[in-house]
Amino acid sequence: MSTTASSAPQAGRRPGGRSARVRAAVHRAVRDLVADDLGEQLTIPVVAARADVHATTIYRRWGTVGDLLADVASSRFTGDIVVPDTGSLRGDLERYACDLAKDLCDPDTLALVRATIGIGGEQGAAACRGERQQQLEAVLERERGRGGRPPALERTTDGLLAPLYYRAVFTDEPLTPEWARGLVSHLLPE
Repeated sequence: MSTTASSAPQAGRRPGGRSARVRAAVHRAVRDLVADDLGEQLTIPVVAARADVHATTIYRRWGTVGDLLADVASSRFTGDIVVPDTGSLRGDLERYACDLAKDLCDPDTLALVRATIGIGGEQGAAACRGERQQQLEAVLERERGRGGRPPALERTTDGLLAPLYYRAVFTDEPLTPEWARGLVSHLLPE
């Protein structure tokens, strides 16, 4: 039986398998440690012990705790909020802001965001905002397709993401749906 090029596995790539199991175990360990409020004590040897893998495996794959946290955050935030389509820009942004506010109120999510930003620095911040900006860009692009003239991505990010993340990470103020919808009113005055 001959193997064609299209059906042969690619050299050096193993979909699933040990690599996927290690990544899943390490990600789970990081999320658990952060949720247990051990973010300040987060080190690669601590993560390795919790994940039951060798520390060298983690060092080889991620290098630093900041890189590891950025990967966990990117994985966690990818696709977790559906880009709404209510038929109007205002409706889409209100639903999006309320969904994000709800997500940021989850204690485990908030702990991961705080640890990722605190330990990961700019790379951690980029991991926390990257998917969110892509989601906002999809909302804005849809509005352009409807013939509307939405605000620029930077203005939308400053008007929605910045206050949501600031309030969640740095204050104890609630992220209520009313407050989140108010951000959209400031961004899109009638």
